[in-house]
Amino acid sequence: MYKSILLISTLLFAACSSNTSSKKETSKEAPQVPDKYVALSFDDGPNNDTTPKVLDVLEEFDAPASFFVVGQSINDSSAEQMKRAIAAGCEIQNHSYTHSFMTKLTIGDVVDEIKRTDDLVEKYTGKRPTLFRPPYIDHNKPMHDAVGHVFISGVGCQDWEPDRNAQTRFNDLMAKVQDGDIILLHDFPGNDNTVEALRLIIPELRKQGYTLITVSELFEKKGISPKAHSGYIYTNVLQKELYQNR
Repeated sequence: MYKSILLISTLLFAACSSNTSSKKETSKEAPQVPDKYVALSFDDGPNNDTTPKVLDVLEEFDAPASFFVVGQSINDSSAEQMKRAIAAGCEIQNHSYTHSFMTKLTIGDVVDEIKRTDDLVEKYTGKRPTLFRPPYIDHNKPMHDAVGHVFISGVGCQDWEPDRNAQTRFNDLMAKVQDGDIILLHDFPGNDNTVEALRLIIPELRKQGYTLITVSELFEKKGISPKAHSGYIYTNVLQKELYQNR
């Protein structure tokens, strides 16, 4: 009798040990892959030529972007493109009023250029820009000290050069894109090669595991709180140096 009880106890213990081991094995989770985010951005609009073509592609792929606009290009007609962009989940930011080399202007003129553009964007969209991309990425310390916006640069593919076709732009950009990047493209009139490149860029970014969001959202997703007057001009929101040239 005693032997029977001992045998049953042994079998029960073995069964419990097996179940515990099985639970431990099945409870192992696959290693977490960090989320990857990038932001598409476009300079030099708004206009009724290339801007709507860019928006067509963004809407087709349900992809948001950030538009850095030139104040002197904003009027009752072109402003409709800004409104359409916001309705599609995009944001409008500042690219100066005259698209001049900012370091050649007085600081007073720089501040005025940014304010005039901010005023126009707010007039037509109800939202005031908080980010500023200097034309030609031309900036200096006095500008950083005086301007109350966060400065933005970006990683690009020289898409302002007309002899670079869509495939070349795509290849150039995809060879260097990284998590946290702000991608810098242009929607000035006639820049159709970038429109075509965009049809290649968006699917490939997603294939590589990137989620597309606006520049403002990119800072939020990465837990970065950028400050004006810091001296930073961001190509990648995770960068540790003041300026990153890619």
